[in-house]
Amino acid sequence: MMNDRESTTDSGAIIQKAIEVLKIEADGIINLIDRIDDNFSKMVGLICNSGGRIIISGIGKSGIIGRKIVATLNSTGTRSIFLHPVEAMHGDLGQVTPDDIFIALSKSGETDELNILLASIRRIGCKIIAFTGDKKSNLANHSDIVIDVAVDCEACPLGLAPTASTTALLAMGDALAVVLLEKKQFKSSDFKLYHPGGTLGQRLTARIKDLMISNKSLPCVSEGTPMAEAVMAVDRGGLGAILVVNHHNKLSGIITDGDIRRMVVSERAIADLAVEDVMTKNPRTQEENAPTYDALNIMEQHQITVLPIVNSDGEVKGILHLHDILGKGEFKFNGS
Repeated sequence: MMNDRESTTDSGAIIQKAIEVLKIEADGIINLIDRIDDNFSKMVGLICNSGGRIIISGIGKSGIIGRKIVATLNSTGTRSIFLHPVEAMHGDLGQVTPDDIFIALSKSGETDELNILLASIRRIGCKIIAFTGDKKSNLANHSDIVIDVAVDCEACPLGLAPTASTTALLAMGDALAVVLLEKKQFKSSDFKLYHPGGTLGQRLTARIKDLMISNKSLPCVSEGTPMAEAVMAVDRGGLGAILVVNHHNKLSGIITDGDIRRMVVSERAIADLAVEDVMTKNPRTQEENAPTYDALNIMEQHQITVLPIVNSDGEVKGILHLHDILGKGEFKFNGS
């Protein structure tokens, strides 16, 4: 049985080893930065100009990473499938078409089960992209584009179990997915179509009225309110904004933290100002029965975090904050 000193020493060694592993894996990803070159741009162009899908193939740990990359690509708007090399040789090659892009994953580039596929993929007419740690390998030599995912060493002390290499491979796949997402102008509303389940799916599918702040909790001030009073109202509301309404409860403008900062920088005397002197007139708005993903698209497009909600006559019905859409703490619908 270990005494306290031995237990403390053992705990320290465990922590130190875990830190070493994370540093090695982090270095593996950071070192990829210098390897992002024209080949990556050519790969993105090839995929964007293709009318087919991405076919990702690998075996062992690379195959597992390949399945994760496929999942990420599909969820962000790039049609992809995973093709197991062995199953491909027994009929699954029938899924592949000339318009598809074939991405082969292999640390060594010498995986027999994968490389034996290349001739058949080439006969089908696919372009071949290699994600490999060896640019002189057979896989690299038989590929149209080579993406270098080499790492200096594995975190496994024996150098046997893929660790840093699979982390680097996964990170490069994420980089590809995100770049394609932006190139294709994939939006939150598109994300909603592919993610109808889960908490985020619920929020994006909900109507704005289900999530907005309304009634007594609505941070509003009337036209003519002194700015000193409005600043206190912004602070009390906790949303970083208040709405300004006229005597018909129609929206006149919005005052945000940013408006207040600009007022302070301009050195205008707050005692001399009313809300009309500081507010943003004619702000972006949305109606309460619109789907939440419409509001999120407006927020993303105009880089705002708060959206006034009005009816067709311009009367204020509520206010929606980005946190209410994406979640802040426990997810709740309005009033529940």
